[in-house]
Amino acid sequence: MNRTAGNAARVSRLVVGCGYLGERVARRWVAGGDRVLGVTRSPARAAALAAHGIEPVVADVTSTEADWRRVTDMDALSTAFWAVGFDRAAGRSYEDVHVHGLRRLLDSLPAPCRPILSSSTGVWGDEEGRTVDEATPPSPAREAGRVLLAAEQMLHSHPRGPGVALRFAGLYGPGRLPRIDDLRAGRPIDADPDSWLNMIHVDDAAGIVCAVAAAPAPAPLYVVSDGHPVLRRDWYGRLAALTGSPSPTWADPRAMTPEGLPRGRTADKRVDPARLFRDLGVTLMYPDAAAALASLVRTERAD
Repeated sequence: MNRTAGNAARVSRLVVGCGYLGERVARRWVAGGDRVLGVTRSPARAAALAAHGIEPVVADVTSTEADWRRVTDMDALSTAFWAVGFDRAAGRSYEDVHVHGLRRLLDSLPAPCRPILSSSTGVWGDEEGRTVDEATPPSPAREAGRVLLAAEQMLHSHPRGPGVALRFAGLYGPGRLPRIDDLRAGRPIDADPDSWLNMIHVDDAAGIVCAVAAAPAPAPLYVVSDGHPVLRRDWYGRLAALTGSPSPTWADPRAMTPEGLPRGRTADKRVDPARLFRDLGVTLMYPDAAAALASLVRTERAD
């Protein structure tokens, strides 16, 4: 890439996977005056990114032909945020994407670029409603959780690590209200109504990524939620009432998941993000997901 005196003083960032969360992070950095490259598989998405001042790169993170050196050869590259979603239709495995793809990126990163991994609270399985934090041993019950845990471990052991892994609770926000289509259609919710749901608004999640990137010495691992778990029975009941949907019904608890586990007993935990708030001093715009529902539904109706 061309290197100029003008570029040399400008902080550069890389976002791999410019979807629901990644694009919001990229746009925040652009608004702050940074140069931002955004990696996407979609040419249509690339055009949308360019319209927001993000320099698009069309690449498949699972391809061995992907020239990561070309992408990461940027002046003053300070941060690389891995926010790649998983597309079953692409014909790749979770491991292809989140372990091998991430490793290719890390192999090409210059020092002292800080890698940040979007992971998930899915690295824990059924904790029977107990509170989990960074010190709680992970016990993933599903393939996605096992692979993300492997990605975290690889990040921390890689020469370009340890980086920062962010275990996000469920993202919600504009255009994303969990299970809203099932509620409107009257379909049973495939979960235990008396298990806990942990959430974080997507705009708060984006702000946390930026705070981690700016922190002088963040911890290598944070759990990310608003710190206000809500029972699924209460969340979906409130969402149904606000949207005029039928009251929620629930799938047969005796049914089993594809992994051979009881339905609804694979994600019952309460996430404690105290370390995140203590270390980074972040203030959430939406500190309580249940309280945020009403204004979010009103906004979507207005749109």
